[in-house]
Amino acid sequence: MKVLVVGGYGTFGGRLARLLADEPRVTLLMAGRSLAKARALCAELDSRSTLVPWRFDRDGDLDAQLGEAAPDLVVDASGPFQAYGERPYRLAQACIARGIDYLDLADGADFVAGIATLDDAARARGVFALSGVSTCPALTAAVVRRLSEGWRSVRSVTAGIAPTPWAGLGLSVVKGIAGYAGRPVKLVRDGRPAEGGALIESRRVTIAPPGQVPLRSLHFSLVDTPDLQVLPPLHPGLRDIWFGAGPTPESLHRMLNGMAWLVRWRLLPTLEPLAPLFHWAINRLRWGEHRGGMFVAVAGEDADGRPVARSWHLVAEGADGPFIPSMAAEATIRGLLDGRRPAAGARPATSDLELADFEPAFARKAIAAGVREPVAEAEPVYHQVLGPAWDGMPPAWRAMHQLPEGETKTVSGRASVERGRSLLARLAGTLMGFPGAGDDVPVSVAFSRRNGVELWRRTFAGRSFASRQEAGRGRSEHLVVERFGPVAVHMAAATDGETMRLVIRRFSVLGVPLPLWLGPTTTASERVEDGRFRFDVEIGHPLTGRIVLYRGWLA
Repeated sequence: MKVLVVGGYGTFGGRLARLLADEPRVTLLMAGRSLAKARALCAELDSRSTLVPWRFDRDGDLDAQLGEAAPDLVVDASGPFQAYGERPYRLAQACIARGIDYLDLADGADFVAGIATLDDAARARGVFALSGVSTCPALTAAVVRRLSEGWRSVRSVTAGIAPTPWAGLGLSVVKGIAGYAGRPVKLVRDGRPAEGGALIESRRVTIAPPGQVPLRSLHFSLVDTPDLQVLPPLHPGLRDIWFGAGPTPESLHRMLNGMAWLVRWRLLPTLEPLAPLFHWAINRLRWGEHRGGMFVAVAGEDADGRPVARSWHLVAEGADGPFIPSMAAEATIRGLLDGRRPAAGARPATSDLELADFEPAFARKAIAAGVREPVAEAEPVYHQVLGPAWDGMPPAWRAMHQLPEGETKTVSGRASVERGRSLLARLAGTLMGFPGAGDDVPVSVAFSRRNGVELWRRTFAGRSFASRQEAGRGRSEHLVVERFGPVAVHMAAATDGETMRLVIRRFSVLGVPLPLWLGPTTTASERVEDGRFRFDVEIGHPLTGRIVLYRGWLA
């Protein structure tokens, strides 16, 4: 199978080639105006696919160039699609005229929706022309279908993408965003066509796949994606739809929000001339975790007409997240190779892929995803935080954390305790009431629960210290908040098989958030071994080193 990738040495085209590097059945013509750049990319990649550098000018004689290349499929990965001029579908039309299948990675809402004007011509030639074969709307639409399976109706869709700050964005993407910043965005609100302010409206969301360390609570701003226009017709009962982007660092994001307001107030005509400056800043002024993610939240009515809500969360580690926009094209090409061909016609790519088509690509990368449903506040704290990952933990572990409102229980066992040796460590341990050092000492933990807050009183060889735990809210959503007097530690509960570990994500004193480097360090895990609940906890601080380490079992 021969695939012509227009923009092949660009950001998304190059990632598509890397995703298909293990596929020997495909020949990729990595095309663009610069043959030298195409050759450099082909030489760089170690691929089982056949890579051919190819010169292609989308502003030239398309029919002649397509005739020379003779591809089975054309992938337009160039853009910005919002800037394709008066004849935005020249390439798609040329492909249809020659009987060549076509798909693009477009993210422009009007462009993706408008591809349907070519439907009759594509059907007549027996080819497909799919637009938006990318995260938006192909992946989003597939997720909404998965979440709403068996429902009577979908009433609202809220989604967002949070790229890692270290990924870098192509200039074409930045130009597209700068071009519509501050301008009206078409969407559906209260069941009616409406407009929102691009990069002006905002929401805060925590992306948290069950059992994984979540992203930090992020600031999302409304962006103009195809989903806003092409999803409502798929769900006639849809009353509200909103899609945001949550780029970091947040300080730069908020500066962009402020500049969008200047366009809204007509103090600036557009931010597009500033796109090169934004591109420079985004790719150089960056800090924070090298992680990104995506969420899709839906609400509606189940088969019996009862209100229901679900959300899908994805976290991608390191440099793997930036591959996601190219995975829909990868899945389509792999499907073609396996004999699964999209139906003829021209349309947005909202129904040609299912979430199951993306999941093998996720599995080949450090990408974790999962579904959450609301958990009642009457449920145990760790059930609220873990969501469905709670059910994957051993019964003995769940029984230890099962504590109904208003009840108490006490468990006991044996433990060993080590204390830090520095003067500051000993002082900190004494102030916090941590137990003294000892081997094989008796330990008991008394649990009680009032108003959704659990009190844990730990007693080692007659010496006690206590903390309070509750499910986080607001910026600490999907975290366990543990309080030792005025100190609050906000922790992720991550599962690995039948082991749960706690990872500090936030830290505050007297309710004032402080930088993590000022706070305590914790290595904590719980598991079931030989039928016993086992714990292993080490607490320290950069200034003191280890303060206390205690490990043991309870029954």
